[in-house]
Amino acid sequence: MSTAPAPTTDASPQSAAPAPARSVRSVLRPLILRLHFYAGVLVAPFLLVAATTGLLYAASFQAEKILYAHELTVPAGDHKLPLSEQVAAARKAHPEGTVSAVRPSPEADATTRVLLSGVPGVGPDHSLAVFVDPYTAKVRGSLEQYGSTGALPLRTWLDGLHGNLHLGESGRLYSELAASWLWVIAGGGLALWFGRRRAQRKVRGTSGRRRTLGLHGTVGVWAAVGFVFLSATGLTWSTYAGANIDTLRTALHQATPSISAAAGGDHGGHNGSGTGAGKDAATPRELDTILAAARAEGLGDPVEIVPPADASSAYVVKQIQRSWPEKQDAVAVDPASGKVVDELRFADYPLLAKLTRWGIDAHTGTLFGLVNQIALMALALSLILLIVWGYRMWWLRGRASAFGRPIPRGAWQHVPPQILVPALATVAVLGYFVPLLGIPLAVFIAVDVLLGEIAHRKGRSTRDGQVA
Repeated sequence: MSTAPAPTTDASPQSAAPAPARSVRSVLRPLILRLHFYAGVLVAPFLLVAATTGLLYAASFQAEKILYAHELTVPAGDHKLPLSEQVAAARKAHPEGTVSAVRPSPEADATTRVLLSGVPGVGPDHSLAVFVDPYTAKVRGSLEQYGSTGALPLRTWLDGLHGNLHLGESGRLYSELAASWLWVIAGGGLALWFGRRRAQRKVRGTSGRRRTLGLHGTVGVWAAVGFVFLSATGLTWSTYAGANIDTLRTALHQATPSISAAAGGDHGGHNGSGTGAGKDAATPRELDTILAAARAEGLGDPVEIVPPADASSAYVVKQIQRSWPEKQDAVAVDPASGKVVDELRFADYPLLAKLTRWGIDAHTGTLFGLVNQIALMALALSLILLIVWGYRMWWLRGRASAFGRPIPRGAWQHVPPQILVPALATVAVLGYFVPLLGIPLAVFIAVDVLLGEIAHRKGRSTRDGQVA
């Protein structure tokens, strides 16, 4: 009788099959998820303040037109008076201070602004704007103005609230922190969203945390490009990152040029500025000659005329219409001869200077007027919704057992060195140029590693005690 062969057995257990290689996406996803989660939780309060104040600021452009309609508008007439007469009327009503600039009426129903510096009770960074009817030379009122965009009290106050919470230079750190991290959070969200299967992205027919995640991801994808833009442009005039950007632009010969106000005609370079107000342009008839010379050079409305700093300097006339980016030309006019002694065309700006000008104007809502402002309000509202949905997901993640259960740590240990090392080097470089990104990130990593080590040792000691 034949016997069935006994099954062969190995004296030693077979070695386990090697684990299949993990894709780069599967390795990086947990790390990106943890970074996105913690950055969102910790930076979201700053972003929420920035988004809310930014929403109010974007709406202030149209609010000012309503609130200050009496000062800004007049019934259109048939013939505007000479500019010198309008300035003389403003000086008669407000003899204090010195004329620092004049903005002729740019439209048929708009007033002329005469800007005065050194007025008692008006801050050194502000000026007193006197509004004059260009048809009758009647003064319609006066308001404080701040900045080259012509911001009046409402917009000035909201600008300060958005930029520094009215806390001065130290308050600007909040907005720089928000701008430094916004693009990181947006980029991480994009990577996570497109890393999900298509069926997991849908919103319709879902509920609870999955529906919130769907709304969060869908809106975030549509708004991500805008967030990156706001982050990049916001950093250009921030305290620390902005200084590094300016240094880099200067080293690359991409700094914004300025026109020379030397009446002698320094045509070789644009290294001066016509911002002085040593000569009061209260009554001189030459104002009309200066304006006519600028018009002959193609400078259309709106323009600003800056009086010379001293007797040897020229008037500077510059276009100030930010709603159309090309209208940024400037000329310097000799008051004695009425001839243009220097000119600066926006077309001659270096590329980075143009991009910086466009970026700042778009960030502040002036590049394309109302359309720009509506887009900014939509982005701000989207960011507010994303933050609310993000915190809701954090709450739901706890499943009523623990508030805001965090994403598990240790994801970086699975990242291959050939990816981890270049990534850390990139982060180090970015952290140097954008310190309010690099410093908080370094602190987060250090604290996270420390907490992980404490948890590891605590768990090991617990296991050792159980074994004993």
